[in-house]
Amino acid sequence: MTIDDALVEAVKSDPDGARLDPKTRALIDYALKVTRAAWEVTDEDVAALRAHGFSDTGILEATEIVGLFNSINRIADALDVELDPGMAGVTT
Repeated sequence: MTIDDALVEAVKSDPDGARLDPKTRALIDYALKVTRAAWEVTDEDVAALRAHGFSDTGILEATEIVGLFNSINRIADALDVELDPGMAGVTT
């Protein structure tokens, strides 16, 4: 898998406006909804992911990952945790 740095930056800076293929757009839209208003996620949101080929296991995993990152980020923000300088610029 290769990382498209321009695409990553586009999603980071403007996730709603980033140019994405339909399947990725569906996943990003779902992740944004879980992040911004998880209580508003509906069966229709899950059905939209299924329509793009995501399995129930994949949807569960995506939801868990989004929730985990949201939780970790909130804890780090609340405790004013700073990124380890040795980790700056690390890419996978």
